[in-house]
Amino acid sequence: MAWIATSCDPARWKRYRGGTTGDLWVDPAGDGDFRRLITIAGNLAWPLWVGARIYFVSDHEGTGNLYSCLATGAGLRRETRHADFYVRFPNTDGRRIVYQCGADIWIFDPRTRRSRRIPVECRSPRPQRRPRFVEAARFVEDFALHPQGHSAVLTARGRAASMAFWEGAVQPAAETPGARHRLTQWLPDASGFVTVTDAAGDEAIEVREEGKPPRCVTAGTDIGRVLELAVSPAGRAAAVTNHRFELLHVDLVKGKVTRLDRSEHDRIAGVSWSADGTWLAYAFSSTRHTSQIRVVDAKTRKVREVTAPDFQDYAPTWDPDGKYLYFLSYRVLDPVYDAFYFDLGFPRGSRPHLVTLGAKTPSPFVRPARPVVRWDRRQGDKPRDPSAPEPVTIDFDGIQRRVVAFPVAEGRYVQMFGMRGKVAWTGFPAEGSLGNSWASMGEPAAKGTLEIWDYEKGKLEPWVGNVTEVRIAADLRTFAVRTGNRIRIVGADEKPRDDNGAPSRESGWLDLARLRIHVDPAAEWEQMFREAWRLQRDHFYRADMAGLDWEAVFRRYRPLLDRVATRGELSDLIWEMQGELRTSHCYEIGGDYRQPPQWRQGFLGADLEQAKDGTWTIGRVVRGDSWDPDKDSPLARPGVNAAEGETIVAIAGQPLKGRQPGELLIHRAGQEVGITLADRKGKTRTATVRTLREEHSLRYRAWVDANRSWVHSTSKGRVGYLHIPNMGPQGYAEFHRLFYAEVDHEGLLIDLRHNGGGHVSQLLLEKLARRRLAYRVSRWSTPYTYPSHAPMGPMVALTDEFAGSDGDIFSHSFKLMKLGPLVGKRTWGGVVGIWPRHTLADGCITTQPEFSTWFQDVGYGVENYGTDPDIEVENRPQDFAAGRDPQLESALDEVRRLLTASPTRIPDLSPPVNRRPL
Repeated sequence: MAWIATSCDPARWKRYRGGTTGDLWVDPAGDGDFRRLITIAGNLAWPLWVGARIYFVSDHEGTGNLYSCLATGAGLRRETRHADFYVRFPNTDGRRIVYQCGADIWIFDPRTRRSRRIPVECRSPRPQRRPRFVEAARFVEDFALHPQGHSAVLTARGRAASMAFWEGAVQPAAETPGARHRLTQWLPDASGFVTVTDAAGDEAIEVREEGKPPRCVTAGTDIGRVLELAVSPAGRAAAVTNHRFELLHVDLVKGKVTRLDRSEHDRIAGVSWSADGTWLAYAFSSTRHTSQIRVVDAKTRKVREVTAPDFQDYAPTWDPDGKYLYFLSYRVLDPVYDAFYFDLGFPRGSRPHLVTLGAKTPSPFVRPARPVVRWDRRQGDKPRDPSAPEPVTIDFDGIQRRVVAFPVAEGRYVQMFGMRGKVAWTGFPAEGSLGNSWASMGEPAAKGTLEIWDYEKGKLEPWVGNVTEVRIAADLRTFAVRTGNRIRIVGADEKPRDDNGAPSRESGWLDLARLRIHVDPAAEWEQMFREAWRLQRDHFYRADMAGLDWEAVFRRYRPLLDRVATRGELSDLIWEMQGELRTSHCYEIGGDYRQPPQWRQGFLGADLEQAKDGTWTIGRVVRGDSWDPDKDSPLARPGVNAAEGETIVAIAGQPLKGRQPGELLIHRAGQEVGITLADRKGKTRTATVRTLREEHSLRYRAWVDANRSWVHSTSKGRVGYLHIPNMGPQGYAEFHRLFYAEVDHEGLLIDLRHNGGGHVSQLLLEKLARRRLAYRVSRWSTPYTYPSHAPMGPMVALTDEFAGSDGDIFSHSFKLMKLGPLVGKRTWGGVVGIWPRHTLADGCITTQPEFSTWFQDVGYGVENYGTDPDIEVENRPQDFAAGRDPQLESALDEVRRLLTASPTRIPDLSPPVNRRPL
C-alpha cells in the first residue's frame, strides 16, 4: 500500500512548502509496517501503484506533474510535461492513468510513458448555464429609499430595481448584462440613480437618469474598490470611500475625482452629508486603535477635526436643523467582571453622543421651562421647505470640548440617524460568539433594536425589534428595516405594531417576490470570475503580487471559464486561479448552488460492531458532557443506559439484523427515535433517544478527556493537559474550560495539534506567560498565586502539521517567548491573514491574503514553511493503527524530564514568627 497522510489538491495552493506537504509512505510487504518512501522538496499527492512503480503528483520542479519511482524510493523520474496547469485527480485501472489538466482529461500510458489528451464530446445541455429566475429575498445586498419616502430601490444579484412599496410596477434602476451594480441610490431630486458598476472592467461611478443613456462619470479614473457611496443633497456630487482608506469627492457632472482625505491605518467609514451639501462628516482612523469624527468642506477641501483621536468614534449623522452633529462612540469604560476567571472586560462600551456646532448652542438635555401647550402649535406649525435647507455653520474653536453624551445606557450601537426633533439609532445585544462564523452563509441575524430619542418627550422609546440593518429616507420620517431576508417600511411618527404577517401597507412588510431577478449564469460567472481576480489585485498584501504577472494569470485561466458547466466548476476554477499566488488563505466559500435533498442522518454516539450473523452490538458508548445532549451519546440518556455488549435489535421499529444502522437513521438527525436493545441474556427493552446531528463534538470531547486522563495517570497527577482546537471562540472557550483545573499541576502540556487557526493566540499566550511572583495567604484557605492562574512549573507545547494560521503563530511565539520546548511536527505555514467581507454577486465570499506576519527571528519566514519543533516526533501510520500516540508520549516525557531537572516547589508559606509580644 502507498499512502499520503496529508494529501490535498496542490493546485489550490501552488508551490506549497509548509508542514502539511504531502508525505508519501509505503507498506511494500502489506504487513502494516509503513516507511517514508521518498523525500522531495515539493507537495506530493495522489499515489497510485501501477506495476512495479508508484506514481504521484509533485510540484518540486515548479508545476504539478506526474512522477514515479520504484517501491524502494529509487528511480525517481518525471512522467508528464505540463507547464500551464497542474496535473489533478489522477486515477488508474491498474494499467493506465487518467487525470485532469486545465479543463481537459488526459491519459498516460506507463508502458510508452506518453500522455495524450482525450477528446470529450459533452452532449449535455449544461442545464446550470441556462438562464433562470432566483428568489430575490435571498440576494438583496443593499437597499435605499426614495427621497420622498414612498418607494425603495433594491440592489440584488448585480442589478438594481425600484418599486413603490405596495403598488405599481417594478422598474429597472441599474442593469447591465455581464456587469455588476452595487450601492445604488436615488439622486436627491429622484430624477435617476447613482450606482457603482464594473461594466468597463474596473469599478466606476455611473449616473442613470430617466430618458438618458447611462453616464460613467469616473471613466479612466482609478477609484479603487468602493466601500461606501453617499450622494450629496445638492445632487451634483457624491462621496466615495475605498479599500485604499481614501475619501474621494466625485463631481457627478464633470466627472472630476478629488481625494479629500486618507488614513494610514484603516478604512474611512460612515460618510454623511450635511443637509445643505456643504460638509461631509466621517469616521477617520487617526491611529491603529482609535478613530475620530472629521468634517471636510466639500468646496474648499479643508479638513477639520471634530473629536479628539482618543476613542473609537463612528457613524456620524447630521441634525437636519444644523444645530448638532451626532455620532456613536466607544468611550464608556465601565468594567464588567468575568464570570469564570479573574478578569475584567468592556462588553458594551458605546453610547450615542452629539457635538454642538455653534459655540453658544446649549445642550439639548438641559430643558428650559415650557408651557403645557406649545405656542407654535396653538398658532399652527409652519411647514418647512425641504428644498431650501438652512446653511450649516460650524464654530470649530473649542468644538472638541462640546461633546455631550445622550442620557441613555451604554450598549452596542451600530447606526445613527438625525431627524427633526428626534434621533434614532440601532443597538444590538452583547452576546456569546460561539456559532458565529463568517463562513456560514445563512440568513442574516436579526437581533437588533431600532430606538428613537424624542427631544420633546425627553425620553427614549424602543421602536422596532428584530433588526438586521436600517435605512432612512431623505424625508427623515420613513425607515426601511431589514429583518433577516425581509424588509419592512416603518414610519417615525407612529410606533408600528408588532406584526409579522403578510406583506401589506398595514403590516409594513414589502413583498420582495415582486422583484423578479433573471440570472444568466454564463454572464454572471464571467463577472464573478473577473471580480474575484480583481479583488486579489486590489487587496493582496504585496503590491507586486508575489512576483506574478497577475494580468497574465487572468489571460491564462479565462479561456477555461467558457467550459465551466456548473457552479461547482466555477468555484474550482477560482480556487485554482487564486492558487497561483502561492499564499495561504485564498478561499472561495458559499454561493448559489443547486441544492440536493437534505436528508441528514442521525447518529447514536457509539462504536457499533457487526457480528458474523449480521447482528449489531455496542462496542463502546462514547461519553461527553451529560448536561449537553448535543455532546453526549444518546444511548447514555438517563433511562436508556445502554451498555457495551448489548445488541441493537431494531431502530424506529425496523429490524436491524442484516442492515446498516445508518440506513434506518437517514432523515432522523436530531429526532426522537425508538431503539430496541437486547442484553447479553437476550432480554429486550425499547427506549427513546434523540439522535445527534453530528458526532464530531462528542468524539472530540471524548478524545480530549482520554488524553487528559492518560497524562494525569501516567504522570501520577503531576502534569496537566489542555487541548486548543483552534484560535477562535471555540478554542478560547476550550482553553478556559480546563485551565483552572490544570494550571496548578506541577507541569503543563498544551496540545495544539489540528489547531484550525483564528485570532486569539495572543490572549492565551499572555496567560501562559504569567509567572508566580507571590502568594496570597489567609488563615482558612489554601494559598493562591499572584498573579492569578499563573502556571506552576515547566510547560511543553505539542504541535503538528495540521496546526495552522494562528496555530502557526501560537507555536512559533511559544518558542520566541521561551515558554518551553515545542514538540511534534513542522506546522502548516499559513500566516497571511484575511478579512472576509467581500461577497460576489451570488453571495459567495472570496478571501484575499491581506495581512502578512513578520517575526523577529525569521522575518516573514513562517509563511509557506511553518515553524519547526524543538523536538520532532512522527506519528506513523502504524502508530495510528495500533492506537498509539508517540507525540503525546514524547511531550509528556519532556515535561517530566524538565520537572526532574528543575523540581517545582511551593515555598514555605508558614506565617512569620512574632518577635515582640503584643
